[in-house]
Amino acid sequence: MTQPIFLVGPMGAGKSTIGKLLAAQLGLPFADSDKVLEDRTGADIPWIFDVEGEAGFRRREHEVLHDLCTGIPQVIATGGGIVLLPENRQLLIGNGMVVYLRASLDQLVERTSKNSNRPLLQVADPRAKLQEILQQREAFYLEVSDMVCDTDDCTPRQAANLVAERLQRGPLSS
Repeated sequence: MTQPIFLVGPMGAGKSTIGKLLAAQLGLPFADSDKVLEDRTGADIPWIFDVEGEAGFRRREHEVLHDLCTGIPQVIATGGGIVLLPENRQLLIGNGMVVYLRASLDQLVERTSKNSNRPLLQVADPRAKLQEILQQREAFYLEVSDMVCDTDDCTPRQAANLVAERLQRGPLSS
């Protein structure tokens, strides 16, 4: 790989977990845009949401994505909402290979149910919120992606292997 590999998808799709495994398999560095943002600000994402709101968080997220688009080969796990801003979608499309890690609503609910570090899911009905998020973002994930990998019926390692195999074959493989 001569360019970054961006992993996109909703929270719970496995971007960070699969990304670390994929990076190790490909011998590339790994970056998590949310972790980079937290390291830069010295604050966790729920705190940033509380203090600056979603708009402030999205502005900071854009700055991090811009900086990660350096062109160096690396695997980058992005935040689930990174595709919401048109300028982020342009950065993703123009600066690397984009892999959409797709998961069913049931899987997303199960995978996110034990994590309280997800500000958008701190609501009475997290399942309904996840469904709303998927409806809002699915077209954007598909718009930016060069490849779609369904993660429902595989372990993170199997998903990483599948992505690596498809990357070796080229972006149009399925």
